[in-house]
Amino acid sequence: MGPIRGLKRKRKAEKKVDQDVLAAASGQLGSHPQPLDWWEQFSKRISGPLSKTKNSRKFESVLKISRKTFDYICSLVKEDMMSRQSTFTDNSGKPLSLNDQVAVALRRLGSGESLSNIGESFGMNQSTVSQITWRFVEAMEERGLHHLQWPSTEAEMEDIKSKFERIRGLPNCCGAIDITHIVMTLPTMDPSNDVWFDSEKNYSMILQAIVDPEMRLRDVIVGWPGSLSDAVVLRNSSLFKLCEEGERLNGKKVEISKGTELREYIIGDAGFPLLPWLLTPYQGRGLSEFQVEFNKRHSATRMVAQMALTRLKEMWRMIQGVMWMPDKSRLPRIIFVCCLLHNILIDMEDEVLDDMPLSHHHDTVYHQQRSESVDMTASTMRDQLSLYLSGKLPP
Repeated sequence: MGPIRGLKRKRKAEKKVDQDVLAAASGQLGSHPQPLDWWEQFSKRISGPLSKTKNSRKFESVLKISRKTFDYICSLVKEDMMSRQSTFTDNSGKPLSLNDQVAVALRRLGSGESLSNIGESFGMNQSTVSQITWRFVEAMEERGLHHLQWPSTEAEMEDIKSKFERIRGLPNCCGAIDITHIVMTLPTMDPSNDVWFDSEKNYSMILQAIVDPEMRLRDVIVGWPGSLSDAVVLRNSSLFKLCEEGERLNGKKVEISKGTELREYIIGDAGFPLLPWLLTPYQGRGLSEFQVEFNKRHSATRMVAQMALTRLKEMWRMIQGVMWMPDKSRLPRIIFVCCLLHNILIDMEDEVLDDMPLSHHHDTVYHQQRSESVDMTASTMRDQLSLYLSGKLPP
């Protein structure tokens, strides 16, 4: 399966959190109301190693999200998950409710535990866990897509620019781009797996993301083999095509001095090419004072993308660490749904995020890549911005 581009499918614009769905979540779920003590009953079934952990009966400890967000997610996927004929049951033959199924899927994605461990914890066989998780992924792909979209209005983009500028003063910045690797264990004797073997001698799949100042993912592409460089992945993305054709990052320019205008752009590390719409840091030794100052501001602002990808992997641990023999055709879709869930927690202002430590180490075993590609128009633009930030650009 080819890479998944987060915005490829066009849907009618929707509010990030569907208020009708949210209202349904706070009441009953369709014609089958969930018992008010659902979690109390469900948590009593937890067994195995999970039952011995601290706070194993606490909702947020097991599922890593608040009850409000859980109810919202249930309402999002209810129609798709409950419309099919097959009925899932636990080991005692008891049918699994919508809440049961969503809890199993979220535990699988959030804990990264094996199918057998999840099955043991919740009293069902691992085949049931696998099928429920995949049905949830399919439903989220369809129903949660509006949580991951490029800013659709000028006002929304202006708000993003303003928040980026408040970080370290970069004007007209629309996003920060970064890449992370989802590491896999694959059979070494199969030559077809060589394309997944990356520069750090891991088998991996790449996720590229553009992030806003609130760590929300605004554009993602996932599915490219880890053997490809950051620059190659970028050049093969829909983002690159849209920006090169002037269909994205084509909004208001800002005047930074008389006769000098700054277009919209995003920022990325040295692994990306320097382009008119993608500014990277200065490289090499002997940098001037204004170049050093630019790099400091650039790095501090870009940190939001690193923290977002770190939080994504920490929150949805199925894609953290090393995945054992994953289905490479399904993995991009699983990663994409983890991205949707990441954004939903932000959109719902879920309080569990307040307790998460902020770190920027999402690819700890990977060295910084270097791209030598420099667009001269972009180089001039970066110099002008650097002089402006240092107060050395003539008014």
